[in-house]
Amino acid sequence: MLSLRRSRWGLLPAASALTWIAASCASRPPAPVFTPAVPRAATVVQEPKPPTPTAPAFDPIAGLLAASARHYEEGTRELKDGHLESARARFNEALEVLMASPRGARTEPRIREQFDRLVHQISAQEAIALVQGDGFSERQSEPAAIDALLDASAGELPASAETRDAVAADAAATAYDIDIPLTPRVLAFVEMYSNNARMKSFLEEGLSRGAKYLPMVQAVFRAEGLPLDLAYVPLVESAFKPSALSRAKARGIWQFMPGTGVEHGLKRDWYVDERADPEKATRAAARFLQSLFERFGDWHLALASYNGGPGRMQRAMKQSGKTDFWEIRESSKYLPRETRDYVPLILAAVIVARNPDRYGLSIEPHEATAFETVTLASPVDIRLAAEWAETPVQTIQELNPELRRWTTPLRSDTYELRVPLGTAERVRAGLEATAPEDLAPLNRHTVATGETLRTIAQRLKVSQADLAEANYLSTNARLDVGQELIVPRQPTLLLAARTGDNPVASTDVAAAVVQAVNADDRLRPAAPVRAARVERERPEPARRVHLVRRGDTLTSIAQLYRTTVASLKEWNRLRSNTISVGQRLTVLAGRALATN
Repeated sequence: MLSLRRSRWGLLPAASALTWIAASCASRPPAPVFTPAVPRAATVVQEPKPPTPTAPAFDPIAGLLAASARHYEEGTRELKDGHLESARARFNEALEVLMASPRGARTEPRIREQFDRLVHQISAQEAIALVQGDGFSERQSEPAAIDALLDASAGELPASAETRDAVAADAAATAYDIDIPLTPRVLAFVEMYSNNARMKSFLEEGLSRGAKYLPMVQAVFRAEGLPLDLAYVPLVESAFKPSALSRAKARGIWQFMPGTGVEHGLKRDWYVDERADPEKATRAAARFLQSLFERFGDWHLALASYNGGPGRMQRAMKQSGKTDFWEIRESSKYLPRETRDYVPLILAAVIVARNPDRYGLSIEPHEATAFETVTLASPVDIRLAAEWAETPVQTIQELNPELRRWTTPLRSDTYELRVPLGTAERVRAGLEATAPEDLAPLNRHTVATGETLRTIAQRLKVSQADLAEANYLSTNARLDVGQELIVPRQPTLLLAARTGDNPVASTDVAAAVVQAVNADDRLRPAAPVRAARVERERPEPARRVHLVRRGDTLTSIAQLYRTTVASLKEWNRLRSNTISVGQRLTVLAGRALATN
């Protein structure tokens, strides 16, 4: 059934109504659609991008210079450790890098400048090494403690009541093995050690250092039957410094005078001074102290004799008519102040050293370096030994403080060299791999007809006394023709003297040394030291440096470079045909100054 829909025109069929509605809607305009406003984007003006930086062009010259500088710095570090061979190898590399340049070390200005600078700085470095110890330089010494203590004790005031009480309590609780009377002077020095800031620091350092040596000293004294409290005598004498040298020229931890040391079995010659060896000197001190005690029967008199000499002590006893040290010291006319104060200084040091914490001292014990020994059949440069042991030369020096030079004794075929524990095999291997003539820095001279020690010393510019002592001779000894002498070396350039553009005059060595000393171990842009101006109108011949290796001779080198032996000698100012491994020789290619 068709449904009807009412309209204003009456009823219409539903379908007709729908059709009419659709037609009516189609004839109307479309309703507006609301669209939210969108803000207008701002116009962005892009700045032009900076050009991409291009990598700088590789500068091969700068690379060579940097590589050369690295080798030089490595050589300097090796030299500071006393490793001469390694230092020389690094220095050689620093020069060889420059000489390997395709343009040549003498053509490119920057390479030439660095080459010249290196030659002079290396020469100066090696010259300084020679000055500091070329095998014939006295090892550095330190002031002896006894001098400083005696100076400080001159004005020392009496001890305070607090110190007197502390020492009395200490004496009641401590068993000393020598008699220590608590006299006013002993108490005054305890006060000085514990309350004087400078003296307290001195005692702390001495006891800290002495920890390395006290076990050895006590073992020796125990074996000899001596009081162990006497092991603290070196605390006052030297603060346990093996290199200590007093104003009176006493040396070592026990401060032996030269004659007294020899008298008690300590060897002293050009090469060694056994007063500086702690163990050898301790054994000698034990013998000396025992003999003094047997002579005087009292440890206070024995200690006074150790300082002033037994003859002086006997005279004081005879003049005073007394046999007690404390009674003799009451008068200043029998003993000098040094000896009068020496015994109470020792006894006060024993009191404080036995109980340092009680007197406010802070001790940081030094550890002894463990070592083993290598027997040497001929003299050896200890810098080589340090290099083989891979340790600084200072360590070898500290283990062998008796050595006065950089070389071990000339006439000893069984010298026992101490090296750090675990390094002896490497040192022995180094000895076996090194030619005997390369083991020690010894210059030799063969005596000619008419020569004497004086004329040889004058010609070679060395001390006559040094020349004699280095050869175990008296200064007026007669020489035999053909006799071979060891000559103490003077500081000379290890580099060939004419490696650079200009000949390096002998006076230039001092300037080069000064330049290196004032430098801070870095390559500097300063111009190299020049001996004199030279004309440059004529082109220079090509210049090379030949590093002498084992087996080289002047003849073989001359053949290699197609020149003559006489030319090589002229270019390098050689007086003989002798050359040594590691020496640098200048070769001027294409020029021969003479013929064989």
